[in-house]
Amino acid sequence: MRHLKSKLAKSTLAGALFFAPAQMISFAALAQSSPVVLTFSTVGDSRQDPVTYDKASVGETLSGQDAKWLQSTKAFSRILASIQAQKSKILFFNGDMIHGYGIAGIGYTSNLDQSQINGTKGNNVAPIGPVSTADIIKSDLLKFYQQYAFWRGMIAPMMEAGTYVMPVPGNHETQCKPCGKVARPENEEAWSDNMGDLIVDTARFMSLMGEAPQNVTLGPIAGASPDGLTTDQSKLSYSFDSKGAHFSVINTDAVGKDAMAPTKWLAADFQAAKARGIKRFFVFGHKPAFTYNYLASGEVELGGLDAVPANLAARDAFWDVIEAYEATYFSGHEHVYNISQPRGKAYQVIVGSGGSPFDAKAGTALRAPATDRTYAWATVNLHQDASAEIITYGFDEKFGETRQLNEIKLR
Repeated sequence: MRHLKSKLAKSTLAGALFFAPAQMISFAALAQSSPVVLTFSTVGDSRQDPVTYDKASVGETLSGQDAKWLQSTKAFSRILASIQAQKSKILFFNGDMIHGYGIAGIGYTSNLDQSQINGTKGNNVAPIGPVSTADIIKSDLLKFYQQYAFWRGMIAPMMEAGTYVMPVPGNHETQCKPCGKVARPENEEAWSDNMGDLIVDTARFMSLMGEAPQNVTLGPIAGASPDGLTTDQSKLSYSFDSKGAHFSVINTDAVGKDAMAPTKWLAADFQAAKARGIKRFFVFGHKPAFTYNYLASGEVELGGLDAVPANLAARDAFWDVIEAYEATYFSGHEHVYNISQPRGKAYQVIVGSGGSPFDAKAGTALRAPATDRTYAWATVNLHQDASAEIITYGFDEKFGETRQLNEIKLR
């Protein structure tokens, strides 16, 4: 049975145990506990917004840097430094590392002038011409690549200092907002070009982890998807084994299947892992399966895999797989921190709190006022016997002291 133990104890960073001089310690008991074989962390949503940035947190105006590169550098850099201090060997970043949300193709300037889309929605939008140097400079394609480059620069020190970064695609990477918030093939291709070298670089993984990832499985290529996906998913969904656990990354906004998980692919992936003797499963996707309602009164707009009524059966099928394997699902998308057990067994951990404007607005009556406006991340200690602790940390909107928010023990 899994037990939830809530902790609001103040802490700077994890990694050390402090005992008072008079405290009696049972070293025999400590010796009997299963050793930690892997520490990893997860967070998402570090992109900034040029219009709806959180003034109560970042100030009346964005810094020139954040206004240009659309990254929440102050919050995200502090989170990265904290994760590195916790000696995490892997960071799973759960999407929305860039503002994106346009069309990553030559001649498109949808983020600059939505009228140029001419009211056309979906995937039938033609490029704007003629293409000139000025068009390229203003294009969504250039903006995507600039923003990816800035984010890659921020996470580069993690890779050099011993933490492998595993990226997860988000809707700001794959979708076009002016087109009606639908995923575009150009955007998936831009993701693969900018993130593909991390999925999965066996040699670099081995140099950082001391061993290679096992049983690496890439998402299906175009036309081979059991979920009916029509574009190449080999750099958007993937999985591997490490230290006796199974890790799966899923694209929750694929072309033609927005706000849907690749459930059949995941079920087959889990089945194969279980046949190998795997007992602990972790899944990382951008959109939560169940939207967290952070309002003390009223309801938030649904934004997860439950956002489209016609997709609820698909959402339930996805969660059936999560429950069947007692997997833990980490997500972002909602710019908030929350942990829940939607059906009473498997955990959903939302950590879309990596720096993007809080969904819970300042001055709003909140369900969990102590944490709903907190920059937060989760760090997991995996033990040799497949047990684990999920420990969440964060700091408030005023960038105060880092504290431990919660601890979940997975038996």
